[in-house]
Amino acid sequence: MKLTSRQIRAFQKKIFLWWKKNRRDLPWRHTHDPYKILVSEVMLQQTQVLRVVAKYREFIQRYPTVHSLASASPAAVIRIWKGLGYNRRALYLHRAAKVLVDQHHGRFPINHKLLAKLPGVGIYTAAAVLVFAYKQEVPLVDTNIRQIITHFFFGGKPQKPPIIEDVARQLLPKGKSWEWHQALMDYGALERLKLKRPERSRRTPLPFRETNRFYRGRIIDMLREQDVSESLLLRDLIKKYQKPRIFFQRLIVELAQEGLVERTKKSILGLPN
Repeated sequence: MKLTSRQIRAFQKKIFLWWKKNRRDLPWRHTHDPYKILVSEVMLQQTQVLRVVAKYREFIQRYPTVHSLASASPAAVIRIWKGLGYNRRALYLHRAAKVLVDQHHGRFPINHKLLAKLPGVGIYTAAAVLVFAYKQEVPLVDTNIRQIITHFFFGGKPQKPPIIEDVARQLLPKGKSWEWHQALMDYGALERLKLKRPERSRRTPLPFRETNRFYRGRIIDMLREQDVSESLLLRDLIKKYQKPRIFFQRLIVELAQEGLVERTKKSILGLPN
């Protein structure tokens, strides 16, 4: 889809005028440190902004540099991650810090492909680091931005990613990549109820307490407190949640395979060191 220059200018004006009155003041917007940008972007993956703000400040206070994070134990990083969910992100962020220190001397490569190869980073987060740390003119398309483009240019009808990305690239104002993407994200977050949303499956999702993710999180929370024997942990889980033993055993195996849980020779479970 080829936009006219008039369409582009009108849309840019609309978004920037709105942002002038409604921009959010978020702590990671006061820095261009790629490490701090990476921390914020990983935290913001699948977690609401308000929940991230306080944890971001706590995390940066504890680990102010990529070197300090790389030298921490995985267990310590998982413990401070409490409250954000998706604990694998903590492990990936720690691994990414170690790669940056061990292979890049603590410096962030200003290269999308190299950044995207870092553990847990990927294409979008790598682009976000380039935009918010280095102000590179790279189009970002997250859930909010995709919804905005779909609403204003396609009447709310879902489009394939390459089509959305092409429109995003056309809309990007030269020399204002940082401001533009912050404005779009704020607009999408604060005005989303007014936007036409692409049709979704009508299948009702499981209540959170019935998902494996809920119980995985409970296991990690118990191990955040202290190491414990597998038999005792299983006993407590079964008693509290009334699920079969094999259910929790499988979750423990999964967590161990992912590196989130360690088992000693004496069947003591704990967070990885």
